[in-house]
Amino acid sequence: MAAVCHWPLYQLDIKNAFLHGNFEYELYVELAFFMILVQVAMCNFPTIKDAADVAIATMHSGIQVSRVELLDEVQVRAINLANDKKFPEVPTLMFEFVGTEAYSREQTQIVQKIASQHNGSDFVFAEKPDEKKELWKIRKEALWACFAMEPNSEAMITDVCVPLSHLAELISRSKQELDASPLICTVIAHAGDGNFHTIVLFDPTKKEQRREAERLNHFMVHTALSMEGTCTGEHGVGTGKMKYLEKELGIENLRTMKKIKGALDPNNIMNPGKLIPPHVCF
Repeated sequence: MAAVCHWPLYQLDIKNAFLHGNFEYELYVELAFFMILVQVAMCNFPTIKDAADVAIATMHSGIQVSRVELLDEVQVRAINLANDKKFPEVPTLMFEFVGTEAYSREQTQIVQKIASQHNGSDFVFAEKPDEKKELWKIRKEALWACFAMEPNSEAMITDVCVPLSHLAELISRSKQELDASPLICTVIAHAGDGNFHTIVLFDPTKKEQRREAERLNHFMVHTALSMEGTCTGEHGVGTGKMKYLEKELGIENLRTMKKIKGALDPNNIMNPGKLIPPHVCF
């Protein structure tokens, strides 16, 4: 849907209208409706770096992709178990394209070409509305799918974010560390904006497993910070990542934040004990 204005806006005397006040203008718009097509596609890759490289190349190409989601082979395996599916258990990208039919099809062809240049295969489309809805439902329920692999486990969910130019390297290095761990770990990324999540499953009754989950989280955060990134992309700082803020922001920035917090919340009743480390003083 688009609004079309037939009145040349250069004839509108904004300056004098504001200077003298008490003005009224009428604006008539005409609404034009366009048929919108939503295309959902999936593509498989031999390595997670190949998948990340395609996501980055797609965004750098200027294509207006609505969604780009990256799943590693462990996450796809969890999805298959939980949903009785038979998706190839390899690193996978999910795309969504929104626009007119001609625009959407043009964009998918460009992305297919980019994927083929990075070892992409089995580029398939979900054509029916129910198929598209099911695919995104499965993606949204990725966390619960993980418990199909370890029903009695708990999950540590963590995220980091880096500039898009560093995403492939961050995911590759993190994936090596996750795969070497005795714990089951999955990788999920909102690959279009440099945001990368992992789900680490551990037995809450075993202290060594909880320590290992914390170690993996620590590794991801420090790797992201070394790449001009941040300790959290979406989940927030809270108490869990408060300890990383001094390295990321510097002590002077934290002191400034604490001064502002003190001025706005002198009684410390808004989220006490969160975000700003307790050792930071004015």
